[in-house]
Amino acid sequence: MAEKKQLRIATRNSGFIDPENIDSYIAAGGYQALGKCLTEMTPGELIEEIKKSGLRGRGGAGFPTGVKWGFAAQYPSDVKYVICNADEGDPGAYMDRAVLEGDPHSVLEAMAIAGYAIGAGQGTIYIRAEYPLAIKRLRIAIAQAQDYGLQGPDILGTGFGFEIEIKYGAGAFVCGEETALIRSIEGNRGEPYTKPPFPAEAGYWDKPTVLNNVETLANIPAIILKGADWYSSIGSETAKGTKVFSLVGKITNVGLIEVPMGITLREIVFDIGGGCPGGKKFKAVQTGGPSGGVLTYKDLDVPIDYEHLAACESIMGSGGMIVMDEDACMVDISKFFLNFTMEESCGKCAPCRIGSKRLFEALERITLGHSSLAELERLETLARQIKDTALCGLGQTMPNPILSTLRVFKDEYLAHVLDKKCPAGVCKNLLEFYILAEKCTGCTLCTKVCPVDCISGQVKYCHVIDQDLCIKCGACLEKCKFDAIVKR
Repeated sequence: MAEKKQLRIATRNSGFIDPENIDSYIAAGGYQALGKCLTEMTPGELIEEIKKSGLRGRGGAGFPTGVKWGFAAQYPSDVKYVICNADEGDPGAYMDRAVLEGDPHSVLEAMAIAGYAIGAGQGTIYIRAEYPLAIKRLRIAIAQAQDYGLQGPDILGTGFGFEIEIKYGAGAFVCGEETALIRSIEGNRGEPYTKPPFPAEAGYWDKPTVLNNVETLANIPAIILKGADWYSSIGSETAKGTKVFSLVGKITNVGLIEVPMGITLREIVFDIGGGCPGGKKFKAVQTGGPSGGVLTYKDLDVPIDYEHLAACESIMGSGGMIVMDEDACMVDISKFFLNFTMEESCGKCAPCRIGSKRLFEALERITLGHSSLAELERLETLARQIKDTALCGLGQTMPNPILSTLRVFKDEYLAHVLDKKCPAGVCKNLLEFYILAEKCTGCTLCTKVCPVDCISGQVKYCHVIDQDLCIKCGACLEKCKFDAIVKR
């Protein structure tokens, strides 16, 4: 069932070819698309083919790839650039890494095709330094392509030249934003700048620049060889082709999947993912990483594409899907993602730099039981203000986890604020541990593991927990063999 739901285009060669052997890639049809472009198509025809395919950027925004190439092609310049964004930073996301490790030549070939389309002779792969195997295989692939005349000043004797270099990123999440990425490659602080001008007009070194992520580029050779009509026949009305997702969290089948756009969340979570392990109930899935939002069981039949996710106040993002079961606390989840984006803020604009800290502090007070209804209202107001005023996509989407969980799970926020209880039993300061008299055998094991000696009682008689001394570490709950200790 899981295999029937999937369709591999971007990951078509991963696991089937030797990524360190160019002959293996060529035997699978590699570099035929580049040869076809250079000998049978004009740059204009190539751009029109990509437009016709309906391919949209897989890095998160979903901007039409052919349109972006067309913009860069129309600006006259003696030098233009193609940049591959391999700075994959979402927690739980590793789609681009898998493509680069399993099929690096497909990205090199696609970059050369993009260079031909816009008139660029230089390409740069911006990759996070934490991907050593991907970097190794990219270096091998570049050297092999140069030896075979598939990179360099005169590719296949056509007079078109294209060369690729690798630049390392230090793991800054904000450098996934295209303008911050460009500044980082130039040797500056990875901070976004105001647009326009867009990179297609004035990007790397203020020259026309096309910037696509790994997965977007991996689709290009297949589109050229099989045609735009073939590609556009796959997916939904507004989102063509397939999307690679990393399915992680409380899910039985963890890993990468590639599915046609428009597949439902139900098919992904249950038919492919196998549902939540241990018989637990599905509660939610966070799409779009820390910048996305949550979908619940009510959204199981929502088609997964850009527009439908936006209607649910979430985003596609780069493709991370974090599944949560019934034991997840949605307030704590919001705090986790906000803590990540707060730490990753470049600090350039006040709404993101200061606003993220105020949001985090408010969530911290909620999970500690020190908040109020008035503060909960201020939390939502501030989140919407930051969304409207932040400079770049990181700041604008940072409040999404708060806003989406408030919309769907407001009852959990109210329980934390009004009842001073965490319904999922996750927030430590709102927990209390009790010993059930009818189950306690007086074995004293709980007293032996308690680090603060807050449990008292005689051997073979029911024990009691002193709530004033208890630090809620849960050691007694873990060690009790008779299910006599519960948390509420």
